[in-house]
Parts: sequence; structure tokens; C-alpha cells
Amino acid sequence: MIKICSCQFEVEAGHPSKNLAKMLQFINTAKTAGADIIVFPEMAVPGYFLGDTWDSSAFLRDCEMCGKQIIAAADGIVVIFGNVAIDWRKKNRDGRVRKYNALFAAQNKKLIKAERALYPFTIKTLHPNYREFDDTRYFFSNLMLATEIQQNPRELIQPLRLKIKEEDLCIGCILCEDGWSDDYSLSPIDILCSKNKLDVIFNISASPYTLGKNNKRHRVFSRQAQKNDVPIVYVNNIGIQNNGKTIYTFDGASTVYDAAGIVISYIEPYSEENSYIDLSQLKDKRYPSVDDGETDDTACVYKALSYGIKKFLQQIHMQKVVIGISGGIDSAVAAALYVAILGNENVLLVNMPSVYNSATTKNLSERLAANLNCAYAVIPIQKVIDYTINQFESAKLINVSGNMTKTIKVSSFVVENIQARDRSARILAGIAAAIGGGFTCNANKAEMTVGYSTLYGDQSGFLAALADLWKYQIYDLARYLNEKIYKKTVIPQAVIDIVPSAELSSSQNVDEGRGDPIKYPYHDFLFRAFVERWDKATPENILDWYRNGTLEQNIGCAVGLVKKYFSSDEEFIADLERWWNLFTGMAVAKRIQAPPILAVSRRAYGFDQREAQNGPYYTKRYQEIKYELLKNDIVKTV
Repeated sequence: MIKICSCQFEVEAGHPSKNLAKMLQFINTAKTAGADIIVFPEMAVPGYFLGDTWDSSAFLRDCEMCGKQIIAAADGIVVIFGNVAIDWRKKNRDGRVRKYNALFAAQNKKLIKAERALYPFTIKTLHPNYREFDDTRYFFSNLMLATEIQQNPRELIQPLRLKIKEEDLCIGCILCEDGWSDDYSLSPIDILCSKNKLDVIFNISASPYTLGKNNKRHRVFSRQAQKNDVPIVYVNNIGIQNNGKTIYTFDGASTVYDAAGIVISYIEPYSEENSYIDLSQLKDKRYPSVDDGETDDTACVYKALSYGIKKFLQQIHMQKVVIGISGGIDSAVAAALYVAILGNENVLLVNMPSVYNSATTKNLSERLAANLNCAYAVIPIQKVIDYTINQFESAKLINVSGNMTKTIKVSSFVVENIQARDRSARILAGIAAAIGGGFTCNANKAEMTVGYSTLYGDQSGFLAALADLWKYQIYDLARYLNEKIYKKTVIPQAVIDIVPSAELSSSQNVDEGRGDPIKYPYHDFLFRAFVERWDKATPENILDWYRNGTLEQNIGCAVGLVKKYFSSDEEFIADLERWWNLFTGMAVAKRIQAPPILAVSRRAYGFDQREAQNGPYYTKRYQEIKYELLKNDIVKTV
């Protein structure tokens, strides 16, 4: 029997030497366990999201040297691994040295080369260039190579042939996106299987976690295995990697599908492990299926967040965290998350009331701190706010032009922002520095979408861990933390029940039921349609659905909310334009300056949602529908 080892391990992006040391250890462990083949993830040596580090020849040479050591360790075992491959004689389209995202297979300390192949490695054929991916910026694909040498790309997609224990094997080797070929002009798996009788397909991947993606992969890979009557071994890495603005967790979830497309082996997400299976089991089609456990969305989100936060804190060597808590749901969830990760001894909670903060929220903040058994401080800000306002309004301006008033008048809106900036830029930043830690940004995705947060205020911090979660997901996470993680009520029920409010003015008095202008049960789903739909919704789509009575169905909110919140077409349109103007206007500038965001959704802000500051735009069709609706409104009132 031929024994296959899937190695799911934490790849540290930009640290080839560290990854090499781990891989050599895993190879030795697999040898001891009697494995004949060990399979590592895509880009296992360098990591995947490296930015323009890929343009450093010194770094590339280091990756090559590490690769040679892995090949030398392929003694008595076949080693399949991902690394960057360099052809120093050729150039990429940008004039830099030629680089390939490649799969290497080594046996008897030598690379295995496919028949008629130009190189002794397999080149990634399909390059993702959407969402967070930017492969074509750095790598030359099989398709590009085929065009360059004027050859049919199908001829470059070849299996590897090897002999293990006197048994001849024909294996298909693909890299990540090559298995997600539905929207491409060719399918590497289908090409491999049309010309050869494969014993197994290895898909090595560096696939970031996205809520729901594993279920989709099961559907896609199961269909491919069944269609081609060939088992698929999918090996993914764990860890976190980033592209500056967005942090991605890699959950692993390495899976083996038999020739009938049944999941027969599965490595738990975020765990580092060598997993073994016999090749004969893959062909049997009678082997028992395995439950991957990916059924509870909130549980999956919690795993991704807790893992991502923990790894990011380790990466930046931060052990203490300061969290501003308001008595509201976002800061309460943030506090419970960080305490679960760091322990209560490393978390300081700070409440910073002004005259607008109610006794209700101040009491809830204190109860939360007590429930979590955290260090807690109350630092009132009203005297400083009053002093700041007085400073501004008493300042004497000199050399005043005709376009400038001679005095500074502080409006009520500016007072709100002064409060938010004082809390973050002065108190939280100062305390964090004093204790040798950092302070968090607690903004949710709805707030990020329309800029309902203050630049250099509550949008500050070292990490926006909740900024890829809509408000309803925040509530779900609060209940999950109470019920599953702490198994007791640490986030008071009153925090979950209270109206969401920034408490920055008397118009946001929670005791009077006043709160944020965002109506989350509706606006969460409206904003999600702006951001996360593959074909992004614009005001034209929203207004057309509204007119046709299908809006709630299309955006996924509860039926009846539109009538509940809007009494007329005019009111609905005013609300739509208010938020669209912010989403495509000032909120873009705020997001550019926001902290890095921990991604969990299909479209996270940062590098995933690439934005230009173009300002709001309304299509001609939108203007026509708007005119029609408002004209009808006028007729109704006459």
C-alpha cells in the first residue's frame, strides 16, 4: 500500500528559513510514520501574500536555496511542495526576472519532470486576479508561457509519472485556482483526466478563509472527483498573512475526496498536523465519509477571529490591550474576544463618559468589566472637551482672508467628533503606550461602510477585528461568546437589548430609545448589497427593486422593514442617497486611513475592496426611476 501524508502547517509569509525548518521536521516525521508521499501547501517556502517583496532577487535566491534543501530531503519519500520558481534568463511582462508560482515534486533527491515539460516543476495555469489576489502582478502563468512559445496551453498541462514500491503511478498536480476553473476558458483537471488515467490529483493551495468557502469547495471538488473518477487530495496551509490593509486567516481545512467525491479525511481548521491515508482507500469508493463540522456560521467566524487576533498579536509582539468600552454591543464583544485570547490579566477596559453618557451605559460597562474580571478604569472627558471648545472659540486668528471667519465657532457636530478623538487619540493611545500595549478599533462593517465613525477617533487602533462583521453578526457573536465560550453571561443581556447609540449628543439618549441613525436590521443588508454582491448593487438596482416590490427579497433583509422605516418614496430615496453619498464619498477617505481589518467575508475592506476616491455617481437609469417615483408621489398628494 502507498501511504500519503497531507501536511497542514503554519506558513510564515516572508520567512523561508522558518518554513524550511518546519518542513524538514515534518518530512522526518512522515518518514518515521512510513509515508511514501508527503504533500505541502502552495508557496509553502516563501508564503503567498508578500507584496513587492517578490521583486527582491536576494529573497528569491533564498527561496531557491531552501527549495534545494527540501529536494535533498526527498530520500525514501516523495516530497511535493509549493515554492516560487525563477528563470533567471527571462523576464516577466514588467521587465523583472521571470517568476512562476510552482509545484515541485522530488524523489531520490531529484526533481520529477513531466513528459515534454520545459521545466522540472509544474506551473500554475490559472492566476486569480480578483478580491485579495494579485498573481498576475508577480508571476508568469502557464497560459502566458503557452502564448510566448506559441503552443497550445493544453500541451503544457501534463501529469507526473513515478514509481513507488514497484508500482507505477500517474499523478495530476495542480495549484489552488487550477481547481476553481468554472469561470475560465479551460479546466486543468479535465485536461489532465482527458488524456490520462490518473491515480490521484494533488491540489496544493494557499487559500484564505472566507465564510462559506469550504462548503463551496466541497461541492466543486466533489463534482470534479466524481466526474473524472479520480480522488483529490487538497492540502492548504494555516496561519495569517496580509497585504498591508487586510489580514487574512488561512484555515487549512485540508481534505481528501475519494473517486466518488466523498470526503473521507479532513484536518481540523487552524491545526498543524500530518494526516495519513492509503491510496487504496481513495479508490475504494466505499470508505466511510467524514463530517467536516462546518455547519455553524457563528462558530466558524469565532474561530477565524480568535485565531487571527491571536496570531496577529504574536506577530507584532503585543501582549497587552486597552479597550474603550461604552456599554454598547461592539465594545462588549471586542472585550470578551480579547479576554478569551489574552486572559483577563492582559486586558484593561476603560469607560470615558461625557455629559451625554447615561447611567445605564456606565453601569453596563462596569458590569461587563466585573463579569470578565478585568482591570477597569473610568476616565471622564467632559472637562477636557469643555476646555478644548473654549480653546477653539477664544483663539485669535491673524492674517484672516475674506474667505475665513475671524473666530472659530464649534458646532454641535464638531463637539461630537472632539469627544470621539479625545477618547481615542488622547486617552486610549496614551494609556496603551503607558502600559506597553495597544488599543483596539471596535468599529463594525456597517459603520465602516458609511464612515459612521470619527477619523483619528473611534476609527483608530492597531487592529479593526470586528470591521468585517455586520451588526447582526456582532449580536450573534455576543450570544455565542456567552453560551459557548464562557458558558455564562459575561456580556450582559441589557447590552444586547439596548438601542445602539454613540451617545455623543442628547439626540442619542439611550434611555429615551434614541440611537444611531443606521437602522441595522435594514441598513446592514442594504450596505452588504453595495459591498459583497459579486455584481455590486448600485442605487439604480436598489431603486428598481424597491419600485418592483422585490427589494427585501434581493438584499436579504426581513420582509416588512421598508414600509416600517419609510412612509413615502421621497423618504426612501433620501435615505438611499444619504448613505450612498457617504459610502462612495467621505467614507472612502476614512477607510483608506483605517487600521488593518481582519477578513472573514467574501469582500473585506482594504485590499479586498479596492477603492478610488471618485465621489458619488448616479446612473441615468437611476435618475429616470427616481423622477418617475417622485412624480407619482406628487400626484398622490394632490
